[in-house]
Amino acid sequence: MKKILFVCHGNICRSPMAEFICRKLLKDAGRENEFHVESAATSTEEIGNDMHPGAKAELSKNGIPFEKRRARRITEDDYKNYDYLIGMDVENLYYMQREWNKDPDDKVKLLLSYAGKDRDIADPWYTGNFSETYADLVEGLTQMLEKI
Repeated sequence: MKKILFVCHGNICRSPMAEFICRKLLKDAGRENEFHVESAATSTEEIGNDMHPGAKAELSKNGIPFEKRRARRITEDDYKNYDYLIGMDVENLYYMQREWNKDPDDKVKLLLSYAGKDRDIADPWYTGNFSETYADLVEGLTQMLEKI
């Protein structure tokens, strides 16, 4: 079983959205038993909090099931326990590589790199645009799942 961890700053918007969208895409493709999918944060600011209401609303609008969850921070053990460590922006990559000793096994990737794009997924906490974030996540996830 392949294990994927999606990572963003607070683990209340982008990474949990990616987690639940990915689970739905895998289920729709009949591949849900091939993967274990979770999400985490690089910061401690939102630890213990559920998903942002805007993220929940966007997932609901698009028919993506989700459950109540608690934000958590990445740990040293995550590096050995996950096969794919997927960041939402370059700042996340910086903190992930710092936590995991510069990524010696080349597991840390930017999600949109799978779609051939060298750019961040905008944080809707700041932009307020959960629809744009959702579209970027679907694009990155679709391409990622075709390649792994």
